Amino acid sequence: MKIKTKLLFLALLLANTALYAQDGEKNPLKISGSVDTYYKYDFSGYESESGTSNIGTSFADQQNSLSIGMIDLVMSQELGKASFVGEIAFGPRNASSAGPGSSSGVLEPHIQNLYVSYALTPELSITAGYMGTFVGYEVISPTGNFNYSTSYLFTNGPFQNAGVKLDYSFSDRVSLMVGLFNDWNLYSDGNGMSDFGAQLYVVPVDGWDVYLNMITGFPSGSEFDITTGYQITDDFYLGLNAADYSAPNDGGGFSGAALYAQYALTDNFALGFRGESFSSKDYDDESGASVEGSTVNAFTISGNLTAGPLTFIPELRFDSGEEEIFFKEDMMPTKSASQLLFAVVYAF
Repeated sequence: MKIKTKLLFLALLLANTALYAQDGEKNPLKISGSVDTYYKYDFSGYESESGTSNIGTSFADQQNSLSIGMIDLVMSQELGKASFVGEIAFGPRNASSAGPGSSSGVLEPHIQNLYVSYALTPELSITAGYMGTFVGYEVISPTGNFNYSTSYLFTNGPFQNAGVKLDYSFSDRVSLMVGLFNDWNLYSDGNGMSDFGAQLYVVPVDGWDVYLNMITGFPSGSEFDITTGYQITDDFYLGLNAADYSAPNDGGGFSGAALYAQYALTDNFALGFRGESFSSKDYDDESGASVEGSTVNAFTISGNLTAGPLTFIPELRFDSGEEEIFFKEDMMPTKSASQLLFAVVYAF
């Protein structure tokens, strides 16, 4: 498995070299990606048997250890009306380990994106394959987020959608996507493409982007999401993500909102704040008994210090819950947790 993967990448790299040599600058195969590593310390000193710390959002969960994120490789090409994107990740920061309570020991390669597109007209395109989800604000790759740790909304929503979609651009300010998809995060699905998804994109004024998203189906459930960001000045950016999810058959769900504020102090240094409130809904357990939901609030301050393709991210995070969902070093439950993190991300 691993040897075959290495040979595949060697072949792709050789093919890319050949394309440059034969085609010059005309539609070459493009290769990009990132690598990242981090250190995190939970101030409670708590560490689970698997080495993870208190806060149960995706990734960056190893306690008091210099740990890896992932090697992310993206290949893409556009020839005429046709295009493709293929993205594969090695390391624990990938979609197979993105859910709550996930293990950080996942080192096998994982497909992040694998899809092809065709422009039927200048306004209308069709895309089929396995795609990073259109729902939500944050993404898997650390290069797409300001904060290195992730939100509860990200952790509990879909990460990827396999299916087919149509994108229509009415103008530079309005576009619509509709599609049929498998259940969340599945390459293949015995239920068929049982989920329907849609996204309306609007630009009310210059610098302000609004995405209205929805995906619904059985047994996935239904999520409605708004993601918006406004570049208020050259230095100040404000973003918002709000979502509501309902699982089928009284299976509960969640609702929440996260506010993102970022300010560039210099050309190479910016500070960002993420404030989130996340609530799980009441649900019926296997015996039919009703279980009440609860709320957790999380506040994260991150810095982004850039030097060319390198970004250094110091981060302080504090989470507080209505219930005792966190732990102290002596394994006693508590209502709050805090952590300090340092990450380095290199994009190429």
